[in-house]
Amino acid sequence: MGYIMELRKLVGTRPIIMVGVSIIVRNSEGQILLQKRTDSLDWGTLGGSMELGETFEETARRELFEEAGLQAEELNFITNLSGEDFYYKYPHGDEVYNAIAVYEAVRVQGTPTINDDEGLDLRYFSLDEPIHNLNSNSYMILKQAGYIQKW
Repeated sequence: MGYIMELRKLVGTRPIIMVGVSIIVRNSEGQILLQKRTDSLDWGTLGGSMELGETFEETARRELFEEAGLQAEELNFITNLSGEDFYYKYPHGDEVYNAIAVYEAVRVQGTPTINDDEGLDLRYFSLDEPIHNLNSNSYMILKQAGYIQKW
């Protein structure tokens, strides 16, 4: 059981600060890999919360493998994101204020494969036009990290 699950036993669904990462994976056409989430049934960026003792990069590598079965030779730090824009209420009621380190995966190895129970599908999307059913938190990550500029 992870750190957030243990913390939730103590605080219930009340808002907490959740420290985590978002990993941007691009294919050769510049499209980004998104995951169809099991909890909200919308598309979101890869990523997740930090476990006790992990670094941001260790969290990014673990989440990249857990959610997509991929490994990156290198991770490029893009930005840190936090504040009111990163409040999120999960469908089951848990509330968080995310503090997110965004990384872009470089020289990715493997074939995108659902590797855990958090995803239903993995697919590459162009950022030239709005993505139908994009998770609101993922939209803010992509927008504030500079990936979305046209919409």
